[in-house]
Amino acid sequence: MLKTALPVIAALGLAAVAAQSYATGPTPVAPGMGWHLSHEGDMAKLAYGAENSDQLALMLMCEPGQTQAVVYGDVQPEDARFINTSAPIDPLSGDMAEDARVSLHGASVRGLLETGRMAVETETGRSQLTATRDERRLVSDFVSYCSSNHA
Repeated sequence: MLKTALPVIAALGLAAVAAQSYATGPTPVAPGMGWHLSHEGDMAKLAYGAENSDQLALMLMCEPGQTQAVVYGDVQPEDARFINTSAPIDPLSGDMAEDARVSLHGASVRGLLETGRMAVETETGRSQLTATRDERRLVSDFVSYCSSNHA
């Protein structure tokens, strides 16, 4: 009996792990992970990750007067669009240089503002990043700053 029970239990455990890897629910939140807003000169940066760290899943950057933010990170908003940059070749990868951009008034940013959820694409598929009420205020401040015509 033990010979048949162990393989069945192992198979059920593997199936549970596989099902979790393909889940489309919110991205697991590690301690210290969240939305953070910072400014560097005229540039505003809205990042999801550990505060004051290089551990970022997603960062949006913009300057005043812009309707789109440049996207950086391993996680991309679902409605991010890739555009060719003025540099034809990315010196690090050797591939065509592209920037990912997202509209500040598009579904991803609007969803984060209104519901506290941003649909994103990860290496393992679709997921969501969430924002608390206080973090949603940071998102609102970011969009207001970027949409304004002055720093």
